[in-house]
Amino acid sequence: MTVTLADVAARARVSPATVSRVLNGNYPVAASTRERVLRAVDDLDYVLNGPASSLAAATSDLIGILVNDIADPFFGIMAGAAQSEIGGPGDGSGRAGGEKLAIVCNTGGTPERELTYLTLLQRQRAAAVVLTGGAVEDPAHQAAMSAKLAKLADAGTRVVLCGRPPLPDGASVLAALAFDNRGGGRRLTEHLISLGHRSIGYAAGPLERTTTRHRLEGHHEAMRAAGLYGDGDGGGAAAARDGGSRTEERLTVHGSYDRSSGYDATVELLRREPGITAVVAANDTVALGAAAAIRDRGLRIPEDVSVAGFDDLPFSVDVVPALTTVRLPLFEAGARAGRLAMGKETPPPGGIATIPAELMVRGSTAAPRG
Repeated sequence: MTVTLADVAARARVSPATVSRVLNGNYPVAASTRERVLRAVDDLDYVLNGPASSLAAATSDLIGILVNDIADPFFGIMAGAAQSEIGGPGDGSGRAGGEKLAIVCNTGGTPERELTYLTLLQRQRAAAVVLTGGAVEDPAHQAAMSAKLAKLADAGTRVVLCGRPPLPDGASVLAALAFDNRGGGRRLTEHLISLGHRSIGYAAGPLERTTTRHRLEGHHEAMRAAGLYGDGDGGGAAAARDGGSRTEERLTVHGSYDRSSGYDATVELLRREPGITAVVAANDTVALGAAAAIRDRGLRIPEDVSVAGFDDLPFSVDVVPALTTVRLPLFEAGARAGRLAMGKETPPPGGIATIPAELMVRGSTAAPRG
């Protein structure tokens, strides 16, 4: 049932004209009244300009692209690629043709801002929404996201996930383009093990993120398969059944996806286990911090400690030594998400596509000394 402006007015105990003034922002309204109206809008999930069913089902020329941090190349590359497909080349006249207006929404990685932006895009009847990067693994937030995305889809908004797995309940989205983070993490650690490394630390990302969990699972799979998480408790199989081991916990430090977190995590890893010969970082930016911490302790890369990252961001090949990492096709994935959002490309079978990750071996990893 469509919620009307009159419903909001009744809920907020004001006149429909007052609701209109608050939503349009074209007339001064007391702060307490404004807050009451906005609360009613949220409670009823009112869609602006949607009293009539024909309008409620219509969409605008707006497409929203949600990112955690636009300053992070991981998100900037995907958002830029998506926007290039959404905006289109134009005809040079300055007139809009079949293009859409792409709005990049910076959530700061907070679940609350993610939901707020989706609500704002719903009220604007966005033609499509592209959500980039990993999701927060919180049951309450996942339920709220499922409900919100279902309402967007029901109103005709195309929902595309880019670099993000589908929600557990299989919420209705047009397409989910998920990176093979688990497989990439496993191959990266297998490479280090093949070089002879046996004591490998991991500077992980935020504990609640799907990207963190999947990359870490791949790393742990490789370590267990090589028998490096035994602790005398029955080896890799027992550790897997128990959800981990003491060695696994000691050699894993969680933090943010930034340079300072990589530095702090590596300092802690070297304190816990001075004999570490390699550090795997949650992403390339974290790897920069890890490398700085290693050098500040008077150690050399890779002669004393090898370092590996993830994502293959543009700077990875230019650091010294060049960073061994896992390449994710960020631009290609973002461009595909943009085409899907525009209806230019057919969704993958079942709406889900796994995008392969490629191991890039460079100078920051080598066989341990001795």
